Amino acid sequence: MPQHLKIDFVSDVACPWCVIGLKSLEAALERLEGDVSADIHFQPFELNPNMQNEGQNLREHIARKYGTTPEQSAASRAAIQERAAGVGFTIAMNDESRIYNTFDAHRLLHWAGEQGRQSELKHALFEAYFTQGVNVSLHEVLLDVVAAAGLDMSRAAEVLAGDEYAATVRDDEELWRSRGVASVNVV
Repeated sequence: MPQHLKIDFVSDVACPWCVIGLKSLEAALERLEGDVSADIHFQPFELNPNMQNEGQNLREHIARKYGTTPEQSAASRAAIQERAAGVGFTIAMNDESRIYNTFDAHRLLHWAGEQGRQSELKHALFEAYFTQGVNVSLHEVLLDVVAAAGLDMSRAAEVLAGDEYAATVRDDEELWRSRGVASVNVV
């Protein structure tokens, strides 16, 4: 009888290591098919909770946050892109890429989870942000991503128009911080 796991995957949609970690986890679960099955529940984590919706140039943000030089940033980005390609995902970020606020994306992920469709939306958000380079803080962009994931755009628009799930997402973020989640780690 296969062992069944519940996996809480605490991540941000603007985190390259999160998409690499997810793709690696999914590949491992495929290799273990028949022996292990899993339900993955995506939990909210914002790398930059105070980021403005218009975002910030990624290279400038990384330099300010971590003190990296432009050369170090380019080398790190190349390593991340190579690692992502190794798990079948394209990260098309460059010196002009931006990092955006992801709070509303997390609200939509919570909503999608109530319908058992979190995985579809999470993958679509990763694709939109990392491969297409779109601003995932804009509601019209989020609605396009919702449609790409096969979810109800009208209902998503209702969620985005108000503060539905805002308190729940903030509470969930605090729960994971209280459990020691303070950064991204991929093994």
